[in-house]
Amino acid sequence: MTRARKLYAGVRLREVRREQGLTQAAYAEALGISLSYLNQMENNHRPVSAAVVIALSERFGVNLSTLSVGESQRLTADMREALADPVFDGAAPPPADLELAATNAPALARAFLTLHRAFRQRGERLASLDDALGREDALAPQPWEEVRDFFHYCDNYIDAVDRAAESFAAATGFGRPDPGRDRLQAAADWLADRHGIRLRIGDTPALRVMVGDELTLSSRTSSATRAFQAAVQVALTSYGDLIEATLDLAGFGSEEAREICKIGLANYFAGAAVLPYAAFQEAAEEQRHDIELLADQFGASIEQVAHRLSTLQRRGAQGVPFWFVRVDQAGTITKRHSATRLQFARYGSACPLWNVHQAFETPGRLLRQLAETPDGVRYISLARDVTKPGGGFRRPTRRYAIGLGCEVKFADRLVYADDLDLASPASYEPIGVSCRICERADCHQRSVPPLKAAIAVDHSRRDLLPYSLAAPSGRSPREKPADGA
Repeated sequence: MTRARKLYAGVRLREVRREQGLTQAAYAEALGISLSYLNQMENNHRPVSAAVVIALSERFGVNLSTLSVGESQRLTADMREALADPVFDGAAPPPADLELAATNAPALARAFLTLHRAFRQRGERLASLDDALGREDALAPQPWEEVRDFFHYCDNYIDAVDRAAESFAAATGFGRPDPGRDRLQAAADWLADRHGIRLRIGDTPALRVMVGDELTLSSRTSSATRAFQAAVQVALTSYGDLIEATLDLAGFGSEEAREICKIGLANYFAGAAVLPYAAFQEAAEEQRHDIELLADQFGASIEQVAHRLSTLQRRGAQGVPFWFVRVDQAGTITKRHSATRLQFARYGSACPLWNVHQAFETPGRLLRQLAETPDGVRYISLARDVTKPGGGFRRPTRRYAIGLGCEVKFADRLVYADDLDLASPASYEPIGVSCRICERADCHQRSVPPLKAAIAVDHSRRDLLPYSLAAPSGRSPREKPADGA
């Protein structure tokens, strides 16, 4: 049984109070608690009580998911992984301290992660005999990592851009395709009327080419891809000021990261235009999150639908909190986001027992899996392969697998859970985050020992692994923790 977790949400409590423009005294009165009790909760000296959670929901419209899952849990997971580095051997603080740091001093936690990332990069460059240490930017974070972390810590939801895309879709009909209307033409008319841009379809290997006042989309791609790329151009042309303002707020450390994120925000706009928030969320609930039906209904790809489901985190209108991931055939994570307690590894590959890897073996089929992580939390996981045709012999097809999942407590809202035995512990596959930080001692697919675990080699005995793991906290390797700890 999973041990109940105390809820510390001081930062979020203060945010709600400031959003409402209330003093601490007025806020405490509205919540039905004393001023001293509120002060203790806002400073994370006491957990948020059930009565306060109910009052926040009823009086201020606060969704519980914004209290239980957020930046602090992501920071805690990221710090735990960083502290598994051997350089911290014997010096890593206990998990409770990490949670306190992430909750009470998130800026300090992010600074620590930036420092550790710089340390890792320096080691990698030395190992490869790179000459980067001779440059002034040797320890600067990589632009792709900066951008990835920006979306990660924003819950992969950018409110201003999302709402702008929703307004564009409503004004043009872009977000509700039907047989009698051409979505691509709607975008073409918008670009022509407002910016004098002509759109043409041409035989070009590039998905989108903008030269002067002419936009060329590749004839080698699907109609859905062409519509998406047209929406990307709408974002860059019509909403450039909004995107630039968002980039200013992000405060990237390099111009490269800023330019990469600009494309990321334009892509975000396009995805939100194809799948407008309110309409898509309503349809998702009606269809019980059937990915294929939603893809048909909105004229989108399977990957676009799965990714969009993981972004439905608008304050006051949250959907099911999903995680989403995309991996290549080598197992490398190329996209990752989680609105759940499951946080993906920042380094290395994902757990090999996870069904996302099996999707390559069953093309065109959607796989289901019930899984349990070492902390005792149970999930329903969906996986499917996706292909991206190159359009020619010299441009081979790219293959990926995508994964989408949520905690089993939301299973009644998913069509995929209808005939699964959710009550039986035997139904759940024991998975981890990655081998380097997973403490499971009896995993038959382990690739490397955990970084913080001592190993023992017995030449007179061979089990599944050629070594055994020393148990954390003095437990024997085969002893399991109680209450899901």
